[in-house]
Amino acid sequence: MDTANDIGAFLATRRARVSPEQAGLPSNGARRVPGLRREEVASLAGVSADYYRRLERGQVSGVSELVLDALARALQLDEAEQTHLLNLARARGPLAARRPRPVKTRVRPVLLQLLAQIQAPAVIINRRADLLAANALGRAVYAPVFESPEQPPNSARFTFLDPVAREFYPDWEPLASALVGALRARAGHHPYDRELQSLIDELSTRSEEFRAFWASHNVRLHQTGRKRMVHPIVGELDLRYETLSLEADEGLRMNLFTADAGSSSDRALDILSAQMALK
Repeated sequence: MDTANDIGAFLATRRARVSPEQAGLPSNGARRVPGLRREEVASLAGVSADYYRRLERGQVSGVSELVLDALARALQLDEAEQTHLLNLARARGPLAARRPRPVKTRVRPVLLQLLAQIQAPAVIINRRADLLAANALGRAVYAPVFESPEQPPNSARFTFLDPVAREFYPDWEPLASALVGALRARAGHHPYDRELQSLIDELSTRSEEFRAFWASHNVRLHQTGRKRMVHPIVGELDLRYETLSLEADEGLRMNLFTADAGSSSDRALDILSAQMALK
């Protein structure tokens, strides 16, 4: 990642999103560009216009967290965006970790044992969105990803490169946008991760849709929500998910899924579970 360019683009896209009215400022007639002017952001954040221009050029080495907090308030950043800005600024600092640990690609045996004992669909994923492990029901739910020609199994690669993904995910566009937002957040936190950057480069080269989402500079914390799927065997699934960080294994997280009790999705999971028991 070119963190200087990323900081500038991120700040520019965020101020373009905030109207003068939203910031409590007079609009002063027609504007050539949407959102706030640089001078307005500087005034709202309590810094000079020249200083803010340098920040948009990526010159953030030595910038204080107080200034970043003020910018976050001026630009009305949410939690994910504020964390992303802080990570980008840290990456430009003198103590930036330029030799990060490699992305984990193996799951410890004890985690595999725990995974097998969970009754709900469950998968373990690393920060590159590789599906490293799953219990039987998790593998059954995500069968199209595990069986995709785009290997090794990876949520982002499947979503953007396998045509089956648009059938599997009926809400493809918002799901794809959220996935890219999560990848950008992780890339901001690990800007010198070559394996993560390699995935981003691959998707940028092979997918026009990925390039468009990536250019928006949106970020997302991917921790909880609902996901709809059209499974090739049991049809539509409407599942809630929770993401648990595995603190002893940096970068790994477990995604757990459940259906509303008594719903058609609940019955569909029972059917899949029964099929797994017969195998």
